[in-house]
Amino acid sequence: MGHILIVEDEKAINDLILMNLEMVGHTAIQAFDSMEALAATKDHHFDLCLLDIMLPGQDGLQLINNFKMLSIPVIFLTAKDSLTDRVKGLNLGAEDYITKPFETLELLARIEVVMRRYGRANTTFVYKDVEFSLTERTVRKAGQMINLTAQEYALLEVLIQNRNLALSREQLLEAAWGYDYIGETRTVDMHIQRLRKKLDWEDVIKTVYKYGYRLEVSQ
Repeated sequence: MGHILIVEDEKAINDLILMNLEMVGHTAIQAFDSMEALAATKDHHFDLCLLDIMLPGQDGLQLINNFKMLSIPVIFLTAKDSLTDRVKGLNLGAEDYITKPFETLELLARIEVVMRRYGRANTTFVYKDVEFSLTERTVRKAGQMINLTAQEYALLEVLIQNRNLALSREQLLEAAWGYDYIGETRTVDMHIQRLRKKLDWEDVIKTVYKYGYRLEVSQ
């Protein structure tokens, strides 16, 4: 997982991002203005920066050059959602541009994409006797290969990338199947049961009552 700098002046949003990043295994440092952000880069190495555009002092559009010089990829977070603003942000060198309000799953997915682009994302996940390899697209339990269907693998990947977060059946359908909820979520339940059985993860993939599922692992 990555070490991420969160530069966001609204404390509630900053705290929420921090909580969600830490829940899935990232570490993070918070900054609430440009001065704190620049100071943090002197004391820490960061794999990624989540950068608000509207900041006290230097704004994000001015600050991004500092991160580029340090080879820290930037994802802009902003309420400015016009096409002109997006193009300007991307032309300045941002890897991505996310408008507020945003879904946690979307933010985490975009972080994962940028981390992979820079070779900074973990490509393996190990919990107890199960090893998941993203590059090999394999799953082993106690050293033995587990045969998963393509859809079971996609569902497991979503659960792992969002571990310790409660995911609704609708969110799982969209993230693992690639389509919006259309009234039928039983297929999610069936695939969850198959994963539990194949991995012996009855106590790891938790049911969230009347909502969905959570892959619950200790950090």
